[in-house]
This record gives sequence, structure tokens and C-alpha cells, in this order.
Amino acid sequence: MVISTSPQPPPHQGLLRYLRTEVGLSDNAMGLGLKQAQLEQAPLPIVLWRYGLISLEQLDQVLLWQDQNL
Repeated sequence: MVISTSPQPPPHQGLLRYLRTEVGLSDNAMGLGLKQAQLEQAPLPIVLWRYGLISLEQLDQVLLWQDQNL
């Protein structure tokens, strides 16, 4: 479990759209990831990877997308 002492901002809508359309994340997986990211105050992509909802390769793609688009 990753617990941060500083609150994380909510995920950007563009990131959520990317995860659904390009990565193919289901609504259930997205819901779990969002809930855990909020509870743990951790970045959503890291939580998704840690729970096995995305692969390490997908995590790299998501982080690259974030660097280029946000």
C-alpha cells in the first residue's frame, strides 16, 4: 500500500479518457483504481499497476502519455 501524507489531486479527465479508450480499462477496474487512489492518496496509474489492472508496459505508456499531454 502506498500512503502519501500530501493529498493527490484528482486524476485529469484526459487521463481517465485515455485509460478507457487507449488502454481499454473497464469501468469496474477504473472504479477500483479511483477508490484506492483516493484512499491511499497515491497516483492513479501507480495504483492501477500495483493492483494488476495494467501491466508494467501499459504503466510506461500511461506515464509517457501524461508527460506529453498534461
